[in-house]
Amino acid sequence: MEMEEIVEEETSGKHENMVEITVKTIGPARPSRLHVPSSIKVLDLRKLIARKNHLPVENLKLILQGMVLHDHEDEDDIYVRFNDGDYLIVAVKPKAPVGLDIDDDDEDLKFQLPQSTCQWKKKLYSFLRNRMKLPDIVLMAIFSLGLKAWALIILWFTLAPIAHKLDLGPLYILGTGFCLIFLNLGRRQPGDVSAYSIFNEDFRELPGTLNADAIDRDIRTGQF
Repeated sequence: MEMEEIVEEETSGKHENMVEITVKTIGPARPSRLHVPSSIKVLDLRKLIARKNHLPVENLKLILQGMVLHDHEDEDDIYVRFNDGDYLIVAVKPKAPVGLDIDDDDEDLKFQLPQSTCQWKKKLYSFLRNRMKLPDIVLMAIFSLGLKAWALIILWFTLAPIAHKLDLGPLYILGTGFCLIFLNLGRRQPGDVSAYSIFNEDFRELPGTLNADAIDRDIRTGQF
């Protein structure tokens, strides 16, 4: 059984760089041959396959040599380079039932930067995720901290060897712990009452607080 041959005529004038690839859509459809430029945008390739096979472009996933092809990286178009005879797999994600907004794309479950993030942070994020292969929990910790926090962390590690040489290591760590406690105390709004009566005016306690006075009072009134 021969495969259906598809020839794309709109090649942007790059006829000398055309290659022939085999496209296999997961399912009962037969593989087909497709003529494309040797270097093409993934988004253009996705649109081309969707138009030729009458498939929804937003539900297509392209897989080349075991890797999923993405349209963009750091807001830049991604190009894919083909050689003659390359095999491209097309997966069609099923549509969600009517009335339900279900998106089972694993990419949506991963940590992602907001769209308003500056360009250098996006470049750093792409390098750490795609090149260094850092897990999402590490990326979340890195990009959740501001520049001031990172400056303090670098300063702490810079001063740590000095404290060790002066035999002040335990005091240095203990002082760091107290600093973290005081820096994270926060501020109470007027009228707010602390759970610790020592911090309240006239040592006022929260209703329902169990202490020695409450136990003694309950015993005396026969409620125990």
